[in-house]
Amino acid sequence: MQGTHGNQTLSKITGTGDVRDPYGPTMRVHSLSGCGAYITLFAFLSVAAPAQNPAPQRSAPRASTTAADYDDAAYRKFDQTLSFLRERNARQYAIDPAKGVDKASYVSIGGIEQWVTIRGEDRSNPVLLFLHGGPGDVTNPWSFAVFAPWETHFTVVQWDQRGAGRTLSKSGPSVASTMTLDRMTQDGIELTEYLCEHLGKRKVILVAHSFGTILGLRMIRERPDLFFAYVGTGQVADETQNYTVAYEDLLTKARAAGNQQAFEELKSIGPPPYANGEGYGVQRKWANRFEGADRFLYGTLGLALVAPSYSVRDLSDSIDGQILSGERIVPQTRSETMKELGLKFATPIFFFEGTEDFTTPPELSRKYLEAIQSPRKEFVPISGGHFAVFMNSDQFLRELVVHVLPLAGGH
Repeated sequence: MQGTHGNQTLSKITGTGDVRDPYGPTMRVHSLSGCGAYITLFAFLSVAAPAQNPAPQRSAPRASTTAADYDDAAYRKFDQTLSFLRERNARQYAIDPAKGVDKASYVSIGGIEQWVTIRGEDRSNPVLLFLHGGPGDVTNPWSFAVFAPWETHFTVVQWDQRGAGRTLSKSGPSVASTMTLDRMTQDGIELTEYLCEHLGKRKVILVAHSFGTILGLRMIRERPDLFFAYVGTGQVADETQNYTVAYEDLLTKARAAGNQQAFEELKSIGPPPYANGEGYGVQRKWANRFEGADRFLYGTLGLALVAPSYSVRDLSDSIDGQILSGERIVPQTRSETMKELGLKFATPIFFFEGTEDFTTPPELSRKYLEAIQSPRKEFVPISGGHFAVFMNSDQFLRELVVHVLPLAGGH
């Protein structure tokens, strides 16, 4: 049923040199910005790596930067530094096995092997299943430092969804035809059932980010008996209105900040919808800039390079997964309205929303929450933007402990 990742050979890096924007008007405002960071790295590594086993060459004067600039000794020193940092982080973030749990393995879900990590300092704590966004934007490779404080209060589970990250590395792109919202919802439910059985729990807490909120709402609607509560952040509320509302919010922010460049660029493209990706690119640029997300996204690259048990190849898998997921999943989400997402639930629902989220505007998610019927519902503002769950994870954790943790009594 399971097999550890360990030192196994992963699938060949397929490369992303001709990345295009397949997403159009979707919630994935941030994703290609993150890919840009990764692609810059791979442009370096693709030149540097061949130097590890160089063929004999004639010396020649260098007129410009070439592969010779990235010599074997420099690359090996860089790799040794990363290895040292990974080993140090493995020790620093180690879980005491006598009381806690630290498990990373493939689990058979929906007919394929899917990558799941389970970490917590006390096995008696409630289980929190985190659904990453994107689609395909896995958090496993870089979130070890972000979620470490959470592991004091929860057993935190992360899952590389179908067609993403190490799950894609294992299955290959042949799973593309199975990447549907219905199938991935069932994957999530199967995983939750596995967690309850494997960890001896009745239910889990579900926390979902961005695209993950679409899956999360489907999961709790179909199997409310498996969940203590649902927490959406970067909550998708209405894909047919999302970009229009975000555009107006960006204009307001540009005026208030006195940012003439932002104001002029936004006015030049006008409100959505747009005929091509250029307009959405401008929105993405200024959403990330005003939220401070550019710094965060590039920071995840550094964390991924020094994450215990991860490597550059995982970054390649992440990019490939984002591209494949964008092509297969995004077209299925473009017409998601409040009605399609669901208006009646049997599970307590919380929206923890960034106060300055220019990707999934909080006024839309607040309006959506007001329309929802559930045993309990609450809107909790978090300082930050679309990535507040990561960029302000300490406040997010405090709110989880106050509002959600008490619901998991007798877990």
